[in-house]
Amino acid sequence: MSYLKDNFLLTNKTAEKLYNDYAKDMPIFDYHCHLPEKQILENKGFNDVFEIWLKGDHYKWRLMRNYGVNEEYITGEKSNKEKFIAYCTTLGTAFGNPLYHWSQVELKEFFNCEIEINGDNAELIWDWCNDYIKLNNITPSSLIEKSNVSHIFTTNEIFDDLETFVKIAKKDYKFKVIPAFRADKIMNVEAKGYYSFIEKLQTLTGKIEDLDDLESAIEKRLREFIKVGTCASDIALQNVYPITDKKEAGEVFKLAREGKSITDAQAEVFKGYFTYFLMKLYAKYDIRTELHVGAMRNNNAVMLEKLGLDTGYDSIAEDNSIKNMSRLFDRLNNENSLPKVIVFNLNPKMNTEIMTLIGCFQSDEARGKIQYGPAWWFLDNKVGMEKHLDDLTATGHIGAFVGMLTDSRSLLSYPRHHYFRRILCNFFGTMMEKGEMTQDLELVGKVVKDVSYYNSINYFNVK
Repeated sequence: MSYLKDNFLLTNKTAEKLYNDYAKDMPIFDYHCHLPEKQILENKGFNDVFEIWLKGDHYKWRLMRNYGVNEEYITGEKSNKEKFIAYCTTLGTAFGNPLYHWSQVELKEFFNCEIEINGDNAELIWDWCNDYIKLNNITPSSLIEKSNVSHIFTTNEIFDDLETFVKIAKKDYKFKVIPAFRADKIMNVEAKGYYSFIEKLQTLTGKIEDLDDLESAIEKRLREFIKVGTCASDIALQNVYPITDKKEAGEVFKLAREGKSITDAQAEVFKGYFTYFLMKLYAKYDIRTELHVGAMRNNNAVMLEKLGLDTGYDSIAEDNSIKNMSRLFDRLNNENSLPKVIVFNLNPKMNTEIMTLIGCFQSDEARGKIQYGPAWWFLDNKVGMEKHLDDLTATGHIGAFVGMLTDSRSLLSYPRHHYFRRILCNFFGTMMEKGEMTQDLELVGKVVKDVSYYNSINYFNVK
């Protein structure tokens, strides 16, 4: 049997009551993830537990590398079973790592298996899970429905095929899948093969000769996304750059369009203007902006060349761009073009700086118009979530918070919402038992429900 108990992460009776009576059965609104929508549409079964649990999950890959596992057992040519056993062996002593918790919870939640994960039990778990998959006809939709998910916002580049979402909408699923609009491949003007992205976009919108054409093309695509339900967008930056002149940005775009190399300084000129343009466009169409800052990407050039993007070689950046963020928000606000924004910060040193900044741009357009996003990526662990709640409550308003997301490529990531909910309920329960807040359980329970689900439903204005 595993170490998991019903009171996992709940250290007092009030916390247990809050979780069991108010949080546990709430649906999940996943407003940012990287699930492949085509996999959800095709809804094919799985051959083994590796395909569901380990394939494409760079969180798990990083942990294995930290344990010294040979890359052949991670992304290489070893069999699925060998890779699975290597992961279980790694996890057996990864005490305190969120994967140590998440994986054990996933095993119980999705495979009804309570065997403790370690190298000694790996083969037994492999056989158990594979038998369970065959007996229960496990598919992507069954995993999502089992998790009580109501909405999924996938993250889609502007030239992605929207017909997939039309087809998903015709399926008899108990959840909705909606694309969030992302223009990062157009934003990253310095990237290799940048012109190929412009060519892709041209096939959908017409010839793109200059920055004016590019802006028109992006707006055309946004309108197409809105037709299939889009109400959210995503921008990912290492830091926020100063807003630059459109003419300067246009000159950089012209160079990139011609296939010429772009310097870091030129890329920052383009990104500074382009971030401003995108957010102004999102305000025009009432599209919520999910702004991700603080990731330093692709640190290992050798592995980037070998494996490509999003394979576990990113880290936390030290850049402090709080002043640039302030000037961006202020200019948009002055022009009555500041959209509803969720700021996701990867550097915990910047929590209170960003929290206090967003408090300067709130309005009655929405409860928590500018949100401080949940503990994200390297911070979505017990320590990170507890610090996030400390900082959020110290300088903001927990009652307006839109709650957790998965930010994952794994269909098994939904227990992360309950991981967060347990920590949230323990946060409140501990303060209640210390006499630091109201003892009105019903009132606190309503806030738990709001943060777990209703605040995000209202923020994104979906049915």
